[in-house]
Amino acid sequence: MTTWTPICRIDDIPVLGSRRVLREKGAAVALFRTETNEVFALLDRCPHKAGQLSQGIVFGSSVACPLHNWTIGLHDGQAAAPDVGCTPRFAVRIEDGAVSLKADELATLGTELPLPMAGPCLRHAA
Repeated sequence: MTTWTPICRIDDIPVLGSRRVLREKGAAVALFRTETNEVFALLDRCPHKAGQLSQGIVFGSSVACPLHNWTIGLHDGQAAAPDVGCTPRFAVRIEDGAVSLKADELATLGTELPLPMAGPCLRHAA
């Protein structure tokens, strides 16, 4: 049996915008709402340089990564050609305006991927 985790109301996600869902482990999940009120969920991490997709611009059924303008499909997480790569996609359920994600996917999907990093460099222990 599938367990769904309630996240928010559809109206909590701006039209042509996003909302971040933090997790105990791994990068956040980004919820996106299209102009036609479809809702999609992707790992909040571009496959190119790990930019936060939730900060990108939603257009049609895609989002543009804010770092290098890669176009990522909301249906499948795939980068549009000529770029190559994908980000994990999460199943979404909407019932009576409530948006839910699968509990097992929230706990495991994409948790092994490195988190997005900010700043120009990292310090390494000598």
